[in-house]
Amino acid sequence: MLQNILVLGVGNVLLTDEGAGVRAVEQLQHRYVFPPQVELIDGGTMGLDLLGYLDDKTHLFIVDAIVSTQPPGSVVIEKLLDPPAYFRQKISPHQIGLSELLAVAAMQDCLPPAITLFGIVPLDLSTGIGMSPEVDAAVDQVVLAVVKELARMGVEVGAASR
Repeated sequence: MLQNILVLGVGNVLLTDEGAGVRAVEQLQHRYVFPPQVELIDGGTMGLDLLGYLDDKTHLFIVDAIVSTQPPGSVVIEKLLDPPAYFRQKISPHQIGLSELLAVAAMQDCLPPAITLFGIVPLDLSTGIGMSPEVDAAVDQVVLAVVKELARMGVEVGAASR
C-alpha cells in the first residue's frame, strides 16, 4: 500500500510561540523537496476546515505548540492512540478546533490510522510576531525529526536547491 502522508502545521503566528507548528512547516517547505505522497499544509487555526486534507491519508504528522510540564523549547514526539482525547487535554487557543477536527474525522472514518505529534513547548504566548529563541531552536529540531521519521518510513526527502 502506498503511503500517503500529511504534515500539518497548526498554530497562531500572531501569538509568538503559538505559531511554532506553522513555522516548522514553512521551514520544511523552504529547505526540502518532498515526493508526491507527502503533503505539507499550513493549517494555521483552520480547525474543521482541514477535514478534506485528511482524506486517503495513511499517516498524519501534527506539528504544534503544546502544553507540557517540560521546559520551554522542549520537543515532544508521540504516537497518538486517541488523538481527539489528547487534544481535549492539551488545550491552546486553536486546539479545541483540532480536537473537533480529529473527532469528526474519526466519525466520518477518514482519520488517518497512524498519527504522530511533533510538539514544541512554548515560552511566550503573548501577542506578537516571531518566536522566542528557545522555541526557534526547537523548530529546527522538529524539522529534522520530521525528515528523520519520513526517512525511517522509506520516504526520500531531498534538499531544496536555493
